[in-house]
Amino acid sequence: MGWQGHLDLHYRRDGERTIALDRHHGPLRVLQRLYPEGPAVCHHVLVHPPGGIVGGDELRIDVRLDPGTQALITTPGATRFYRSAGDLALQQATLQLAEGARLEWLPLETIAYRGCEAENRVRCELAPGAQMIGWDLLALGLPAAGQAFDHGRFQQQLALPGVWLERGRIDGQDTLLLDSPLGLAGHRVLGSLWLAGGAALGRVLAEALVDAARALIDAHPLAAQAGVTPLHERAVVLRVLADRVEPAMQLLQSVWAAWRPLAWGQAPVPPRVWRT
Repeated sequence: MGWQGHLDLHYRRDGERTIALDRHHGPLRVLQRLYPEGPAVCHHVLVHPPGGIVGGDELRIDVRLDPGTQALITTPGATRFYRSAGDLALQQATLQLAEGARLEWLPLETIAYRGCEAENRVRCELAPGAQMIGWDLLALGLPAAGQAFDHGRFQQQLALPGVWLERGRIDGQDTLLLDSPLGLAGHRVLGSLWLAGGAALGRVLAEALVDAARALIDAHPLAAQAGVTPLHERAVVLRVLADRVEPAMQLLQSVWAAWRPLAWGQAPVPPRVWRT
């Protein structure tokens, strides 16, 4: 039997302050609440003390934001899916935002090790007036350490009901997908960044988000491997392919830092764990 972990995070208002009630079962929990930009925005760092996810493990994260709350959630390091003897390793996050809530879902990268059998699911449920910025960055194997992702399977699901449903399966032996110019073209790092709302973003904001992202992409070394589009009237999505995590993460962070003031009128406040 693998680890069974469950973390429930419930954000609510206490006057001008966003506070969080958290309950956990198993090896999944949060550090203390942090308020680097004042009481209205709660920053949380999720930790998984075992350090990785193996076959048979199942981690479930349920996040609920009450009306008018705002939270930023990140991690102190990569999420690692290790080699499996055959059982599936599963992590699933359900993010529920009430009217007027704002969430930044910004975990550091996920690493799919050679031989893993893994699935990662993120479901975002946004009420009208709610908005979120989120990203997902996946690294396949550890090429620099001579550990190519040449066998194993990784499944990814990103869902914003009624707007965006994406489900992909990457097999380490599917060289056509991994190496074809119509697939990943030999790249082993792939990322997505999105800003989504429970209602239409509006043409002016959507165009401003796209223009800001394109300007940063054009000036970045990954310009040929990145793009941004207004996927739907409720979502703008950026995609990037890379050979290493660091330049892809740097691009995601720079676009996040541009989008936050455009959408919310708030200066970016990077979590301290990103600088360690």
